[in-house]
Amino acid sequence: MTEINDKELLQLKNRLSELAEKSYGRGIYTYTPFLSLAQQQVFHAVKKELSYAGYGMEGGVTACERKMIRFGSPENLGYEERYPIAAVRMSPVMPKFADALTHRDFLGAVMNLGIERGLIGDIFVQTQDGEQGGRQMQGKGVGQYGVLFCQESIAPYLVENLRQVRHTNIVCQILEGEINLRSAAPEKMMLTVSSARIDSVIAKLYHISRSQSLALFQAGRIFVNGIAMENNSYSLKEEDAVTVRGYGRFVYYGLTGETKKGKERVSVGVFG
Repeated sequence: MTEINDKELLQLKNRLSELAEKSYGRGIYTYTPFLSLAQQQVFHAVKKELSYAGYGMEGGVTACERKMIRFGSPENLGYEERYPIAAVRMSPVMPKFADALTHRDFLGAVMNLGIERGLIGDIFVQTQDGEQGGRQMQGKGVGQYGVLFCQESIAPYLVENLRQVRHTNIVCQILEGEINLRSAAPEKMMLTVSSARIDSVIAKLYHISRSQSLALFQAGRIFVNGIAMENNSYSLKEEDAVTVRGYGRFVYYGLTGETKKGKERVSVGVFG
């Protein structure tokens, strides 16, 4: 998780307040850049005092972690406006000979263009059949491509200037309409745990000890529905979305049964 120092914390709080006031005073929608989970915690800490303006959050698709905050609402402003988010597909010119590209590869190529991080949202690595990029033949991308969510204003610049990722020549295209990413859907798994406590589920899912799980809470690396979770004894509720920084993300679907020894069987959806 990216840490935020006191100066950055104050700057972000002030900026959020300015955007809320601007939206309410001028009757328009205002937007932040894409915010990390750590930055989103600043918003969650002050959102009650900014609720007069109305607000929402969006990253492009449900699975996105990095999100814009929008101030304003149809109820307050009398009209709707879509978020200024574009999706750009980054595809190898010759898939058969492409490198096996990773999220880091795509992000590095974008950042090398001098684009600020706040203009870039999440990147999903996929293959032609929609499988996650990790499921691929060793050494080659085999129809692999990336989908990048970004501020709408820079999408044409990316299409024009992003030509290579590592040693692979690519072509970029702005995607239109609804974006359906099958690789963004979680893989359903069944776990047997002592209880539906969040620390128990995390320890079982990621094969770590309860003490290691506790250390993650103490380090501020656990998020539930985008909000930092400090309570390691929290009982998960259906549809809770959990992010464990450094390990992955999952959705808790709920209790499915109980073993003869009194342990609980729970269902989760794990993002690749």
